[in-house]
Amino acid sequence: MPESSQQKDTLRVAVGVLANARSEVLISQRLPGSQLAGAWEFPGGKLATGETPLKALQRELREELGIGVRYVRYLARLEHHYGDQRVCLYCWKVLAWRGLVTAAENQPLQWVVPGALMEHGLLAADQPLVERLLDDMAGVNVRGWQTTVAALGMTGDGQKLKTKN
Repeated sequence: MPESSQQKDTLRVAVGVLANARSEVLISQRLPGSQLAGAWEFPGGKLATGETPLKALQRELREELGIGVRYVRYLARLEHHYGDQRVCLYCWKVLAWRGLVTAAENQPLQWVVPGALMEHGLLAADQPLVERLLDDMAGVNVRGWQTTVAALGMTGDGQKLKTKN
C-alpha cells in the first residue's frame, strides 16, 4: 500500500521501554554528531521502508543493545513536532529479552528510577511516555492503552506473532 504524503513527512520510530529487576528503566544518550546529540531517550529507532513498528523494534534493540526481544506489550502511539518535523513514536514495553543489555553502538546507557526520568534531559518526544509509564508500573489501567502481550518467535526472525490478552 503506498504511503500518504503525510506518512512520508513523518519520522516513524519504534521505542522500547526495558525495566530491570529493580524497576529501573533503561535510557540511552544520543551520540555526538547525531541530531539532538547529548539528549537521553528510550532505546529504539526509525522504521525502515516497509517495516512494521514491531519488526523495527526487534531490529533496533538487536543493533543498539545486542538483545533479542521475546515478549512485548504495546503501550502507546505518540506524536510530537520538532519545528517542521513530525515524529510518530510506537511505544512498547519489553517484558522479556534474550542476552545481556550492552551498548552495542558505544552509546552511554543508564538504568534510571522512573520517577527521575525527567531529570535526565529526556527528548521532548519521549516525555509524554513517562507519565504513562509511571501509571503502568503502578498498575493503573490507563484508558486507551493496549493490554495485548506479544510473544515473538524464538527463531528471532520476527515472522510469528502470538498474542495473549
